[in-house]
Amino acid sequence: MDQLSQSVSQLVDYFERFPGIGNKSAQRLAYYILRIPEAEATALADAILQVKKNVHYCSVCFNLTEEKLCSVCSDNRRDRTRVLVVEQPRDLMALEATANYRGLYHVLLGRIAPLEGIGPEQLTIEALTARIKEGTIEEIIMGTNPTLEGDGTALYISNVVGNLPIKITRLARGITSGSVLEHANREMLSDAIDGRQPF
Repeated sequence: MDQLSQSVSQLVDYFERFPGIGNKSAQRLAYYILRIPEAEATALADAILQVKKNVHYCSVCFNLTEEKLCSVCSDNRRDRTRVLVVEQPRDLMALEATANYRGLYHVLLGRIAPLEGIGPEQLTIEALTARIKEGTIEEIIMGTNPTLEGDGTALYISNVVGNLPIKITRLARGITSGSVLEHANREMLSDAIDGRQPF
């Protein structure tokens, strides 16, 4: 890094903080920024600022939105009796891309991971329970990632809401154990939604 200027080194350091970006990729991104016109670099910086300023969590499901409600929650054509519980907004986007699910969602904003210091109180489980107690939800579909933490989170939620009058199902295991929803293809996700099972 000594041969890079201070500004380039700083940019590389920031890019390395991105998930999945190592030093070589960070350097390629930094050099790409150096090559593009200043107007394009300014537009990129402005886009980042706009996202940070305008995007927040939906007040109902915790999906990303620029309004009070996200596009799913504000769509009156959705089936309001079913809620698919996912870990992150990107999982919701992957499932929406299948165009196979017409219910609502609830985004946990993570999963229970004791080794990382993430407990149930840091997720949106309490808000999910409050939604169920409103009485319109008939089915909760567990769509947490099929990993040790994802399965543990789903089990915890099923125990918390198990005494409420709702059906609890989970996505079918067309999704390989240990994989992440965001990386599954549309067909796998469609099969998982159609083949969901009692939890």
